[in-house]
Amino acid sequence: MALSVTDLLIGKLATILENEGTTIAGVRHEVDEIKEEFLSMKAFLLDAEANKPKTEGQKLWVARIRDLAYDVEDIIDEFMYHMYEEQSGGRLSRGLHKTIRAPCNIWFRHKIAKKLQKITDMIKAIPERNQRYGVGLVGGATTSEDIQKLVQNQAESSFFIMEDELVGIEGKKQILMGWLMDDEQHQTVISVVGMGGAGKTTLVAKTFTNELVKRHFDCYAWITVSQTYDVVHLFRSLIRELYKSRKEDFPAILNAMSRIELLELLVNYLESKKYLVILDDVWDIKVWREIKVSLHDRRLGSRVVLTTRNEEVASNSFGVESYVYRIQPLQKNEAWELFSRKAFSTKQHKTCPTELKSLACQLVERCEGLPLGIVALAGLMYSKKSLDQWQQVCNNLNWYLHNNSSLDPVRNILLLSFTDLPSQLKHCFLYCSLFPEDHLFNRKRLTGLWIAEGFVENVKGVTSEEVADSYLRELCFRSMLQFADGFISGAPLGRPKKLKMHDLMRELALSTAEKEKFGYVYDGREVMEEISTRRLSIHRMEGEIKSWRGMSKIRSLLVFDTDTSSLSFINTLVSQFKLLRTLDLEDVQIDKLPGAVVYLFNLRYLNLKGTLIEELPESIRSLRNLQFLNIRDTKIESLPQGITRLLNLRNLIMYRYTRNLYFKIASGTKAPSNICKLQKLQNLSIIESEGDTCRLIGNMTQLKTIGISNVKEREEIDLWVSIKKLTLLQSLGLMASNEEEILPVIAECPALPHLRKLILVGRLQNVIPWFSSLHGLTTLVLHWSRLEEDLLPQIEALLNLTRLYLCNAYVGEELCFRRGFVKLMRLELLNFASVKKITIENGVMPNLQYLCVNSFIELKTMPLGLEYLSTLQYLGLKDVPMEVMRPIRKGGVDRSKNQSSPTSIY
Repeated sequence: MALSVTDLLIGKLATILENEGTTIAGVRHEVDEIKEEFLSMKAFLLDAEANKPKTEGQKLWVARIRDLAYDVEDIIDEFMYHMYEEQSGGRLSRGLHKTIRAPCNIWFRHKIAKKLQKITDMIKAIPERNQRYGVGLVGGATTSEDIQKLVQNQAESSFFIMEDELVGIEGKKQILMGWLMDDEQHQTVISVVGMGGAGKTTLVAKTFTNELVKRHFDCYAWITVSQTYDVVHLFRSLIRELYKSRKEDFPAILNAMSRIELLELLVNYLESKKYLVILDDVWDIKVWREIKVSLHDRRLGSRVVLTTRNEEVASNSFGVESYVYRIQPLQKNEAWELFSRKAFSTKQHKTCPTELKSLACQLVERCEGLPLGIVALAGLMYSKKSLDQWQQVCNNLNWYLHNNSSLDPVRNILLLSFTDLPSQLKHCFLYCSLFPEDHLFNRKRLTGLWIAEGFVENVKGVTSEEVADSYLRELCFRSMLQFADGFISGAPLGRPKKLKMHDLMRELALSTAEKEKFGYVYDGREVMEEISTRRLSIHRMEGEIKSWRGMSKIRSLLVFDTDTSSLSFINTLVSQFKLLRTLDLEDVQIDKLPGAVVYLFNLRYLNLKGTLIEELPESIRSLRNLQFLNIRDTKIESLPQGITRLLNLRNLIMYRYTRNLYFKIASGTKAPSNICKLQKLQNLSIIESEGDTCRLIGNMTQLKTIGISNVKEREEIDLWVSIKKLTLLQSLGLMASNEEEILPVIAECPALPHLRKLILVGRLQNVIPWFSSLHGLTTLVLHWSRLEEDLLPQIEALLNLTRLYLCNAYVGEELCFRRGFVKLMRLELLNFASVKKITIENGVMPNLQYLCVNSFIELKTMPLGLEYLSTLQYLGLKDVPMEVMRPIRKGGVDRSKNQSSPTSIY
């Protein structure tokens, strides 16, 4: 973490030197010198990051570097704040007081220079002090290696777990056995993927040791790979295990053989054998690339099984037949059964005592179906007999996770995933722990915070938003965050919109965040006198706000206490944090923007979504560094003129929903005519069209997302001339003013090579002929179209379409999907008042996972062709005639041809 902090600071110093060259001239030498010192320390801190300081002296050394980095950041921010104060005075004021202020500026620059020089001296003194007291970071086994050994021991123990100790494993085992022993003669690779502690290794071990499986193969081997591996060592282990499975003696000179000799031995040994190879705990796809050269496909029915925490590894194209088994958390009843077996093993029928039932349920819920967590926690509670002891663990689970040896396996295995993260992703991950337990993260909110905090590195030719999205995907692929919607069984439907963090993972992340002074969650239960962190997250506030020591250090404030309705509470709080970079007040019940906000010159991110605020003040123009502003679902209907002064604004989200009979309708916000001055805007949604809006938006050429409401038919020419200029556009939304207004989309669509999402809300006179030209389109949403001609032939030509949402889009009597929709994964059909029949022909939508049919009042029968949808996992039927639902309730729907019947039917 100290390395990450230093990296961030080096980036900040470089930015200041580049962008504030004239302003900072008086302290340039000191800033340059500190920058060079931090660059010199970076190489040494790489060792600290990898070797995890173990002695108290080493820990103190790393902590001191971190604190010094923060001190430099404070001084630089203090300097920039002073310059802002100086420049924000009126022109007349600057003229009158120039002679008075000049000596003050010289004095202030000298003061800052002295502070920086003092820190430079302290940095240079660290090596001398370490040498004097014999403190170093090199030597001894690393924590990472210790944990790897524990993980390997855990894996070996999986072979000896008795069947009656396991819960919810039989069905999963049968699926794996089916893939291992089917008739496919080509080599097959099977990946079992899930977060640490999900039971991957245990499942594969119980399948691997099954006698039927063993007899199916000529030889077999199990090798544990782990994060750090040596391919020569893996080859030797593989040879030993293969020979051992046939009770043969491996070559005596095995340890002396080179990589090429080992490879030749393996290839020759497996020449005519049907083999089963298990690669347990694979972290990188490079392992497969290095080992597959020894595992030739002789068309004998050989199988390779990988267990991994990384979705990217599991979903790799292995060049042969492959299957992915995404291991799911235990169901609630299974989790309770497993916990009871362990925690109450001495009780009659292994039953939980009545007085402990409530607390036991709380503990099981905290594990969220994670077998390792359930078993470890049950083992801890086995020795707890009294109600008070159980209550104590429930109230202090975080403490027990870090201080009780019974929970070491959980902590170590989960922390192993964190340790493996690249430096910049560690900050992003820890930031997630500042949100409340079970919180559903919104993608744009989270990535916007990361960018404003400076966590996202600059990549040439790629926007910060795109880099942040790649970080989010990486955390999901590594099972550090979990998909909550938009993703089914781990298969992405576009980008994830909602994600969550496992409770146990959050507890560990939060503890690390507090220890590293990265962030702190205040829940009102503790008396806080001093703040020693950079980020404060308030989950509950009780009593009056007091002035805590260290408030000036706070750079990020998040408030989740939605019951707090006092504006003075927020204003008092914000006024203490003059150097804030991010302020998130989503859903806080305030009806006015706190006055202190407009003085936060350093503010990059301001989230007011869901507040009761009715207007923004003209003084909003003072937030010159603001990059992200979210006023969605507030009562703000128009923006002040001052908004056009926010020249660094990149994201402006400003729509609110109103409820129609069947669905929510988004309404835009009015903006000043010269909003086109915001040349850095990438996301503008949704702006209400009035006056010259449609003509002027073409000047904002960096736009990637735009939504326009209240679009009129007469604005068609201006609209499409502007859209033609938006060559980077990825998402376009056009909304008519009412249900009868015809959308102006008849004109020929300009080439939009990057367009991925299109939303059209309003009447269409005809099927739009240029639909089929949008080859990159992945999402299409049509509301109120009410077309008389069949629209499906135009849409089926969109080869990359993954999501299709049609609402009152067609007034005919039949919807027939005859061909195409090869990549479609999600189909939602809503409010078709006259459609009587839905038909899906064989071969159409081969990858569909989600199908929702809602408000079809004339529908006569179930959608025909469901049996062809072999990948369907969710089928939703709502507000359809009773005769359509009756066959389902009687179990009379034939899905015999469907290999994977829908998991949910409503």
